[in-house]
Amino acid sequence: MNTQTYSKKLLKHFRNPKFVKKVRNPDAIGEVGNLKCGDVMRMQIKVADGKIKDIGFQTFGCPAAVASSDMVCELAKGKTLEEAKKFTNDDVVKELGGMPLVKIHCSVLGIQALRKAIEDYERKNRSKS
Repeated sequence: MNTQTYSKKLLKHFRNPKFVKKVRNPDAIGEVGNLKCGDVMRMQIKVADGKIKDIGFQTFGCPAAVASSDMVCELAKGKTLEEAKKFTNDDVVKELGGMPLVKIHCSVLGIQALRKAIEDYERKNRSKS
């Protein structure tokens, strides 16, 4: 791995991700994959009072995918579902201090998984009302 192409912040999130975990009794799950590179992502959320109270992910992916997903979790935790829906991969890349262009597609996985988890939560809760 050529670590010189990654920012220090990206490497920090890759080497010491805070959100690689399974959320106990998640309210929703989002799963996505990228056939281009083989990365697979699963994100789980716990929601209370319309806010993401707990979030975690598991991934089979490269350093950029791990770091991006960890950053997505960091950005989303404590936010309302509406706020979390507005995050983009550009937000993630910016927060990580950039990443090689060839790895930008990895930054999309975490955002896509978060959106799928929110959709899953909303679908489950629409049927309850």
